[in-house]
Amino acid sequence: MTAPVLILDLSRLLSRVLHATPTGVDRVEMAYAEGLLAAAGDRLSFAAVHPGGYGRLPAGAVKEFLVATKARWQDEGAAASDLRWFAVRALAALRPRPVPRADGTRRVYIQASPHHLTRPLLVERILARERARFLCLVHDLIPLEFPEYARPGGAQLHRCRVETIARYADGVLGNSTSTLHAMRPWLDRGLRAPATGVAPLGTECLDEPMPVSGPMPGSEPQPYFICVGTIEPRKNHLLLLNIWRRIAAEPGTVPPRLLLVGRRGWENEQVVDMLERCPALVGCVEEHSRPSDREMRRLVAGARALLMPSFAEGYGMPVTEALALGVPVICSDIPAHRETGGTVPDYLDPLDAIGWMRAIRAYAADGPERRAQFARMPAWSPPTWREHMDMVLAMAEKIAS
Repeated sequence: MTAPVLILDLSRLLSRVLHATPTGVDRVEMAYAEGLLAAAGDRLSFAAVHPGGYGRLPAGAVKEFLVATKARWQDEGAAASDLRWFAVRALAALRPRPVPRADGTRRVYIQASPHHLTRPLLVERILARERARFLCLVHDLIPLEFPEYARPGGAQLHRCRVETIARYADGVLGNSTSTLHAMRPWLDRGLRAPATGVAPLGTECLDEPMPVSGPMPGSEPQPYFICVGTIEPRKNHLLLLNIWRRIAAEPGTVPPRLLLVGRRGWENEQVVDMLERCPALVGCVEEHSRPSDREMRRLVAGARALLMPSFAEGYGMPVTEALALGVPVICSDIPAHRETGGTVPDYLDPLDAIGWMRAIRAYAADGPERRAQFARMPAWSPPTWREHMDMVLAMAEKIAS
């Protein structure tokens, strides 16, 4: 029996053509496009929900679009170009084409982002037009588990996405065991009983050369810590800012720097007030809202440690990327972080401000705690996108049979 034809939905990347820097979901959809091209070759087709409707995308134009988009992310000159002109050209070249007539081959429609899952009837029409089985990656259920951290109305929208997956998906992959565990009750109450599996996300920095300019771990003139993620309540930035204010206020103390890498999100008034109006934080807390991928890796690689005090995560990609660069991690003791970091990071309760302050002091002084984490690192191996794509292909074969 021949292997199934794969149709990868790129709606998310097309919807983000006016954005110079990617989100985590953008990176995942890009990794699927690159990984499945390498693994499936001519068996892979592309499709999207475009302003002109749903349809297949020309492979040549898609490949050019992926290269140009990745160049913008890497800041190799394309990032300075006119984003509007880039968007016009990309959307014109990627106009949706009619879906080819079914020829008896098995088809699997793959969606790695939540784009248009709030439109269940559209998903139903797409699957009927493609005559395909549906394989979907689930990133998290945080808006349903912790609605207080979602935007207004976010829980209802995410409920619709989850119900669409439960109703139409033939195969469901969770990016972590904790994500799939949260998804399980929604799948069990449905009628389809889809095949399920856990496919950890690959480690992005393994696929790109490490920039040689800038400070490297241990060589920085003033030690700094880094926190990566959108500034929003569930990321718990307020904990770090209060710790830095306390350290900065101590007489005779030169506090380490704290780099916050990520754009400002929603309902973060207290954090923004501290960033903009707290005198103690001036000069020791810096925001880097939209660094290129190369700059991001340089900043992480030079840090004394990555700090991730989140209350909830679906996966925790910054943890794996920091560890892959040989950078220690101090993170909240939540299931997603335990899965990604294993026995390497130092785990702390996200409400334990005193514990976090002690750990930050110890790592700033390059104390035994930091050296102990370096000693644990050889036992950890980063997940790869190749392994992830092997799981995707195996699931596609399973549900197509």
